[in-house]
Amino acid sequence: MQFVDYVKIYVKAGDGGRGCVSFRREKYVPRGGPDGGDGGRGGHIIFRATRELNTLLDLRYQREYRAERGKHGMGKKMHGRDGEDRIIPVPVGSVIKDAVTEEVLADLDSEGMHLVIAKGGRGGLGNAHFATPTRQAPKFAQPGEKGEERHLILELKLLADVGLIGLPNAGKSTLISVISSAKPKIADYPFTTLIPNLGVVKLEDFRSFVVADIPGLIEGAHKGAGLGFQFLRHVERTSILLHLVDISETGQGDPVENLEKINRELGLYSHKLLEKPQAVAGTKLDIAGDKKRLDRLAQYCKTKAIDFFPVSSATGEGIKKLVIYLARRVEVKA
Repeated sequence: MQFVDYVKIYVKAGDGGRGCVSFRREKYVPRGGPDGGDGGRGGHIIFRATRELNTLLDLRYQREYRAERGKHGMGKKMHGRDGEDRIIPVPVGSVIKDAVTEEVLADLDSEGMHLVIAKGGRGGLGNAHFATPTRQAPKFAQPGEKGEERHLILELKLLADVGLIGLPNAGKSTLISVISSAKPKIADYPFTTLIPNLGVVKLEDFRSFVVADIPGLIEGAHKGAGLGFQFLRHVERTSILLHLVDISETGQGDPVENLEKINRELGLYSHKLLEKPQAVAGTKLDIAGDKKRLDRLAQYCKTKAIDFFPVSSATGEGIKKLVIYLARRVEVKA
């Protein structure tokens, strides 16, 4: 299924029904008086969060949503039926913004959470409401009110406990495939991962946490280089960021510089990301060679008081220790 995490849509709540102008006309009932009924309320536009969806794909292909208008009032003081509400299911983690002001209207971060984003118009009153001792035969009624309309932006922010970040080919996809049941695409070329992947990590004591594999950043991402910043919104909810750095003898660039490059890009996106707890995993330990790159990165992390874990997804070395550490950090944050 195609992963879509950003869409713009238009919504229009239903208009209210018109009030009715009617007069009671029955045999043996002289001067029956006005009996026009009220119009019904227009339908609301409602967003509801569900775990049955994990993408905004459906909303990409249908950009306009309208609710039913209220029915008009009728004689004999019969009120029109309310318009049917339009309920739009969205994935848990969806953020709804006003497209004009960019104000955040809702953050649907739990199952079943819902929000009336556009209210239906109120139905008009029938002429029966306007009869007075001095105006016993009103020949007018209220029109229904217009329903609210909005242009909206929907963003999906995945709900994960741990966010995996790092340069392309740092080993993020391989790690998530080893510690969870996720099966991302793995290859020996950059930008293998084009969409975020989620994996559930289960421990022996039945604890579990969710890991998000974010497509690789590169220097200059804030200017649109590589995949840019388009997926960084998915690490905003995480409890901890795990920075993966290639320490193999075939790795490109200095490992410390690689770590600092990504942190600079995070800061350019949002300073809040830099405030999140971070740990570093030196990947591809099985092909670390003389381990000069490993030692340099380990010394840097020690100096900066950053928790460091050398691991090998191929052999499993260091993986269990890393998983237990992440589980404890997630629990502390919670």
